[in-house]
Amino acid sequence: MKRIIAILLSVLFLCTVGSGCQSAVTNANRSTSEVVVFAAASMTETLEEIEKLYVKQHPDIKLTFNFDSSGTLKTQIEEGAKCDLFISAAQKQMNGLSDGGYINAATRINLLENKVALCTAENSKAGIQSYDDMKSHLKAGDILMAIGNEDVPVGQYTQKIFSYYDLDEKALADRGILTYGSNVKEVTSQITEGAVDCGIIYRTDAYSAKLKITDTATEEMCGQVIYPAAVLSASKHADAAKGFLDYLQTEEASAIFEKVGFTPLATR
Repeated sequence: MKRIIAILLSVLFLCTVGSGCQSAVTNANRSTSEVVVFAAASMTETLEEIEKLYVKQHPDIKLTFNFDSSGTLKTQIEEGAKCDLFISAAQKQMNGLSDGGYINAATRINLLENKVALCTAENSKAGIQSYDDMKSHLKAGDILMAIGNEDVPVGQYTQKIFSYYDLDEKALADRGILTYGSNVKEVTSQITEGAVDCGIIYRTDAYSAKLKITDTATEEMCGQVIYPAAVLSASKHADAAKGFLDYLQTEEASAIFEKVGFTPLATR
C-alpha cells in the first residue's frame, strides 16, 4: 500500500511540474504589442486616464504616448519617428500627413471636438470677462497675454480670433504685450502661474488646470476645433493601433472625454 501511495504522489508531482512548465512556456510565448501614440498636448490627462482602463482589459498591449503640439508631432513623423497612431488638435497637420502618404486614409476619423477658451489668472485685476474685453485691453496695451506659436493649432485658432476682431498680432507682439508657448500646456502654465493676465487655450486644458473660463470662441470666430485621428501607414502594429482607436470611440472612453469638456464625435 505504501508503495502504491508513493507512486501516486510521484505521478502527482510530475503532473504539477509539467503543468508549471507548460504555463511558463505559454507565458514566454505570449507577446506584447507596443502601440506608440502621438497625440496633441491637450489630450495628456484624458489619454493617461484612458490608458489605465485599456491596459487592464488588454494586457497584451503596451501604450506609449508622445504628447506635444500637433505641428511638432507632424514634423517628427515626417522625419521618421516611430508612431502607430496620430491624434491631431487640428485638420491641417493631419491633412499634411495625408498628402505625404503617412497615414492609412481608411482609418481616419474625426474623433473629438474642443472649444477655444479665454482664461484669466486667479490674481488678474484686468477685469477681462469676454473676448470683447480682451480686444479693448489689447488695443489699450494695458495687459500681458499668452498665446500659442503660429505653428501650434491653438495659436492658429488664436490668429483667426485676432483676425475676427481686426487685431494685428505682429503690432501687439512688437508692443511687448504678447507672450508665446510652443504648445498649449506652456500657455496654460503661464496663466496658472499668474505670469500673464489672460491667455487663449482649450476648454479641456482650462478644466484640467482648474482655470476660470471667461469666454468661449464661436465657430464664426475660429471655426470648429476638430481632433482627427488615424493609424500610420508605416505602423508595425496597425491592428493593435486600430484596436485602441476603436476603443477611444466607445462609451467608456467617451465618458472620460466628456468629463473634461471634449465632445465625442465618433461614439460607437
